[in-house]
Order: sequence, then structure tokens, then C-alpha cells
Amino acid sequence: MSSPGHGAAPLWTPSPQRIAGSNLTEFRGWLLEHRGVDAPDWDSLHRWSVQPSGEFWAAVWDWCNVIGERGERLVESPDEHQCPDLGERMRRTRFLPDARLNVAQNLLGEPSADIALIFRSEDGEPAEFTRAELHDMVGRVQQLLIDAGVGPGDRVAAWMPNRPEAYAVMLATAGLGAVFSSTSPDFGVTGVLDRFSQISPTVLFACADYPYGGRRHDCTERLSAITAGLPSLRRTVMVEPGWLDGYGAGFGAGPAPPVFRQLPFDHPWYVLYSSGTTGPPKCIVHRAGGLLVKHLAEHRLHCDVRPGDRVFYFTTTGWMMWNWLASTLACGAAAVLYDGSPAHPGPERLFDLIDDAQITLFGTSAKFIDACSNAQIRPEATHDLSSLRTITSTGSTLVAEGFDWVYANVKADVHLASISGGTDLCGCLVAGDPTSPVRRGEIQRAGLGMDIDVVDDSGEALPVGTEGELVCRNPSPSMPLRFWDDPGDARYSAAYFERIAGVWHHGDFVARTAASGFVISGRSDATLNPGGVRIGTAELYRRVDTMPEVDESIAVGQPHGADTRIVLFVKMAPGHELTEPLRDVIRRRIRADLSPRHVPAVIAEVDDIPRTRSGKMTETAVRDVVCGRPVHNTSAMANPEALEHFRNRCELA
Repeated sequence: MSSPGHGAAPLWTPSPQRIAGSNLTEFRGWLLEHRGVDAPDWDSLHRWSVQPSGEFWAAVWDWCNVIGERGERLVESPDEHQCPDLGERMRRTRFLPDARLNVAQNLLGEPSADIALIFRSEDGEPAEFTRAELHDMVGRVQQLLIDAGVGPGDRVAAWMPNRPEAYAVMLATAGLGAVFSSTSPDFGVTGVLDRFSQISPTVLFACADYPYGGRRHDCTERLSAITAGLPSLRRTVMVEPGWLDGYGAGFGAGPAPPVFRQLPFDHPWYVLYSSGTTGPPKCIVHRAGGLLVKHLAEHRLHCDVRPGDRVFYFTTTGWMMWNWLASTLACGAAAVLYDGSPAHPGPERLFDLIDDAQITLFGTSAKFIDACSNAQIRPEATHDLSSLRTITSTGSTLVAEGFDWVYANVKADVHLASISGGTDLCGCLVAGDPTSPVRRGEIQRAGLGMDIDVVDDSGEALPVGTEGELVCRNPSPSMPLRFWDDPGDARYSAAYFERIAGVWHHGDFVARTAASGFVISGRSDATLNPGGVRIGTAELYRRVDTMPEVDESIAVGQPHGADTRIVLFVKMAPGHELTEPLRDVIRRRIRADLSPRHVPAVIAEVDDIPRTRSGKMTETAVRDVVCGRPVHNTSAMANPEALEHFRNRCELA
């Protein structure tokens, strides 16, 4: 397979001035001066970063001026005699084992007049908070938590929108050494209890309602059922607009300095939840120091975030990108928060926000870019966008045409970084490089510190252009500390280390490109396999979803006879219907652009396509419905009712 950008001119190349002024260039100079490491280009830097010594992560700590005591030891790992299984050695590796720090202290910084949080709501509510004001807010929340008996290791849960109050609660929790976990208020009772009941929270913060799509959605009835289902709760706190205005109105006490307990590098910070639909969500425990240095590397080196920048990601509190966004505070940047629909009152809403908040990094999803392309808007012609330096896209594969649309309609001089990782790492395996060209359809680089490879089912490395499994051959500090309630780490090992021996198996179907980039074709558990040939679903979507008659599509494999056939479901654009002539056009386009083996055996129309709450299409759930299997954990889905469009279809008999 050739990559979409192979042999083509780059869509964007950074100027020499931009390269020279980048954090990455500064970091290379610092390494040479302070470590004697000469890494004049990306390849040499990446090779050094994946060495087993742990020097890279220690260098990130030192260069980023992490507040805390790093300690002398850089890495602790069992040797092959103590632990002959390589996967288990990766899982048991500990970075900076003697370090002590507090992540909230690192995110908050000094109580200055610098802006920390910029908030805008769909219904027009604005707010901005300085770092000094955020310090006061965090101190007040901590008094509430202390009064409720919260201490290190206790769990604090938030069922809240993406508002400043959620960040104050998280920082207050982390400052005390308690463990924070959140999910968004669009989750129903079952979805919330499936998650929070596993970790037995002590305090729950919740909202009365939230805006979305032009109306407010009430949460009070669901909240009563949720609190009844969490017997571990000592206190439930209703967070309403204005709850923390005026330096924390509603607490009745004066400002109190935040508490920052100094804790081990591997002290738990977050519990995140898998978004799959094949069983109860996994409770993934993430370590404080590990996530901090991983996020610092991604923000400062891969995304070139600097003090004073304004960083935005469209996210809810139920997606790992919320946690990722929060960590930008540790760079001295301001986090820009938005609560509501990204398309209300129109598809230009978030581009209005770029100009309003002077956003420098705009984070979004491939689905949002596709929606803007289908809406035929041209922000370049209607907005200033002069503050914008970087656009990041994740959640699903950004196809080549998405790259084209951004550079033609948003901004020609912008670093467009398609990035990919997951809740499992709360970070990226592959990411951007602000000092290198952007090629259409390609993720630019493997993550620094991540020894990424593309392998076959036996773990053998595959050549450039050949699709295979995305794996990581070395441990990283943001690998989960553990799963909650997982004796002997049995489920943890099964999730990442048993599929292919000796590596972290991530579950993406991918190919390396000639430019050292990556093209992800979809989740490998949703890979199509007609006639024994593996086909990534993203290849089909790229051909079908760019047709003006089609809004979006989803493809699954259905057992048929002794083989598997491809079934393509399409959601039509307004004013269009799926006719037989249009089916022929789709088949011809796929055959011409890909191969006869890619042509779907069945093309059927549906009214809606199910997605997780983070916006990912649930291909495995659709496949299970098509195959007559039950779908578990539908609470992880934003629109589980859409599954009914795929059930008992006469075309699939």
C-alpha cells in the first residue's frame, strides 16, 4: 500500500525561522549543553529518546523545570532472570522511582495575574480566571474535600460539563493526593454507575443542567438515581453556574492557600474508562508523574506549546482529551474551554471562538473537519485566525481530503498534526512534528520516547508501505499503573501484552510511510478480512464520505458462506437517497481507487450511525448487531438507538 502523501509535495513546510524558534530546537540545544547529547535531526533525537536508560524522561523533567525532587535513579525494571516475559517487564518498569512531586502544583504554577482558564458556553456565558484566582478556587474546594474526610488515595468523582469548576475540582483533588475521575453529563444513569460504582467515590460533584444544541438538559432526576447507586458517597455537591464566582462564593470561608502534598511519581492521579462496547468499561488508573512528563513532551515538543499560548480542545469531561487539555497549564499556557454543541448556532461556532479567545492551538476531531467540509464553509474568508499556529486532530483517522480542506479553507500557514493514541495511555503513540513537513493523509512521527513499530501477527517488523499492527516495543511512563480491581494484573496483561508477545499491542491497523510517518486504516479489531486479505475501513470511508451525496458511512465484515463479505452502510446527505445508480457509482469508485476486493457486497442506507461519546464510530457494535450478537455496555454510546437501524436487515439475510 502506498501512503496518501507518498511522492507528493508537502502541504505545509515550516519556515526556517519557525524551526529555529521552536521548542524542539531549543530542547536539542539544551541536550547538547547539559547532557552532551548531539541530536541534530529528528531521527537521532528519537533513537536517543527510546533508549532503555530513562534519560529522555529525566531530561523532559529537567528541561521543563518540573516542581519536585527528581531523585537519582532514572528507571527501575526487573531483569530477564527475575522476569523472563518481556511484556511483563514492560508492565513492571518504573520511571524516576525516587521522584516526589505534586501534579496540581505543577499545573497551577505561581498565583500570578496570568490567565489560566478561558471559558465560553454555547449559551453565551463567558468567564476568565487568572492563576491567582484559580489558586483561590482550588484552596476553597480543598476545604470542602477535607471537611468530607478526603485524603490520599480516596476517589473524587465529577459528573460535570467542561467548565472551569471541573478543573478546580480536579486540581483540588490532586493537590490532596486523592484520585480524580470524571464523566460528562450526557451519560445516563447506567453509564455513570457502570463507571463510578467500580471505584467507590467519596465525594461526587454534579451539575443541575447543561446546554447543548440550543436548549438546556436537566440532570436532577438522573442525579438522584446516581447518588442512590453510590453508597460510598459521603457528600454530593451540586455545582451551578456562579458556584465559584467571586473567589469561591458558596463556601462561606476566606481564601485558603492550596495544599500540595508531595507524592511518589507513580501515585495515582486519574481513573479513566475504556469506551468500548464489548463489556463493562475498564477502570484505567493513571500515574501522576508519568502523565505529567508524557504530556509535557507532547505539548511542548510535538505541539510547540509555549507560555502564554491559548490551547483549546473540543472535548467533554468523559474523554481523555479533557485530561490532556488540563495538562497544558503546566506549560504556562491558558486552557480554553467550551461547553455545548460545536455546531450551534452554526458550523462556524468554533472558528468564532478562535478569534474571540485568540487560540494558538485548536484541537478537534476528524469528524468535525469532515462536517465542516460537508457544510462547505470557508473560515479563511470569514475569520481572522491570525493567532492560530497549530491544529491537532484525533478521535478517528483524518483522511487525506481532510488535510486538503484545512489548508484550502482554514489556513495555509498552519501546522496540522494528526495525532493518535488512546485512553489506555492518556496520550499519543504517534503525533506531530512542528519542524517537519506535513503530507496529506499522514501522521508525521512516532512519539518521542515511544519505540513504535508496525508488525505482522507474529510480531515481525513489516516494511514501509505494508499494513500491520501498531505496537510499542518499549515501556513508557504513561502506560497505566494498573486496572482497578484487577488481581495479579490479569486483565491489564490480556488487554495489551497477550495478543503479540513482547510488545504493547495497541489495536490499530497501520502502515509506515516513506517519510517516516504513519497512515492508520482503522481499529484492527474492526478490520475487514474478505478472502483472508485485511482491509482497513478508513480506506473505504475516504472514498465514500467525500461524495457529496453521502453524509458518512460505516463498513463491517459479515460472515457469509465460508468467507467474510464487506457490508457498507451509508447515511445520506440531506436531499439525497441511495439509488441503484448511486450504488454503482460507489462500487466503481472503490474498485478504481482501491481494488475489486474492496468493493462492498452489500450497500444499504441507514438513518443514523452509532458513535461513542468521544465521537468514534462503533464499528464493532454494528458488526455484532449484524451478526446477531448482543451488544454490551451501550451506555458508552452517544446514540445507542441508532443500532436498531442495523438489526434484522433483509439485505443481509
